[in-house]
Amino acid sequence: MSVSQDHNILLEVVNVSKHFGGIRALDQVSFMLKKGSINSLIGPNGAGKTTFINVVTGIHAPDSGVIRFQDENIAGLPAHVVASKGIGRTFQLEELFGSLSVLENAMVGCHVNSRSGMLACGFSLRRARREERQIRDMAMENLKVVGLEGRARDPISKLPLGERKLVGLARALSMKPRFLMLDEPVSGLAAHEIKKLADLIYALLSKGLPIFIVEHNMPFVMSLSETVIVLDEGAKIAEGPPDEVRANDEVIKAYLGEEVCHG
Repeated sequence: MSVSQDHNILLEVVNVSKHFGGIRALDQVSFMLKKGSINSLIGPNGAGKTTFINVVTGIHAPDSGVIRFQDENIAGLPAHVVASKGIGRTFQLEELFGSLSVLENAMVGCHVNSRSGMLACGFSLRRARREERQIRDMAMENLKVVGLEGRARDPISKLPLGERKLVGLARALSMKPRFLMLDEPVSGLAAHEIKKLADLIYALLSKGLPIFIVEHNMPFVMSLSETVIVLDEGAKIAEGPPDEVRANDEVIKAYLGEEVCHG
C-alpha cells in the first residue's frame, strides 16, 4: 500500500474502511491534508463523518487502511496514544464534567501531557503540586484564547451551548495539539456564535495550528476551507476547492432537499 513521501503532508488517509455489523460506515476513504491549512469533511446526516474522526483519533480502530500522521501510521492506536502524538479533537456533544468548573474542565486536556503519576498526585508530592499549578495556568491561558477566562470559576452547567463548545475547544488546546479536529463545531450555534468561532479558527491557524472541520453545515465550511472532502454513505464522492465542490453534481444530489448548497 503506497503512501506519500511529501513532507508537506500532515495527514494521509489510505483506503480506510469501517463497518459496524452490516452497516458500512466508511468505505475505502482516501485523501491527504497539507500542513498549515484549514480543511473540512462534510456530508449529509449519516454520511460517516463522526465515524471518520473517531477512527482517526483512536476511539474506533479501522477494519482496514492506513492513517499516517507526520509519517507514522497511527491506525488502530488507542485514543490516549493518538492524543499524545499531537492530534486534538472536540466532540459533537461536548463530553464535559457537570460537577466541575469551567477551568477544571479545561484542565482535563492538560493531563494528556502530564508527567506525574496518579500516586504522586494522590500524595501531593512537590513535583505533582508544581505540575498542577502549571496545568492550571495553561488551562487559564486557553480559556483566554476562547474568550472565557471570566467564566473560569463558574459551574459548567451555567454555560449555554455555544460557550460549552468553546470550553471543549479550550480543553482540546490544553493538549498542545499539532493538529486539531473539530466535530460539528457549529451545530446548534447562533449566527453571532458561528462568526466568533470562525474568527477563532483563523486565529489558531495564524499561530501555526492546522484545523480539520467535520461538519454538516456547508456554508460554514465553504467560507473557511482550502479543501473540502465530501462523504455520502461512507464513501468519498468529491474533494477539491469549495467552489468546485459546491458545483459538483454528486454533492448536490447527496444534499438534495437540504438548504446547505446555497450561500
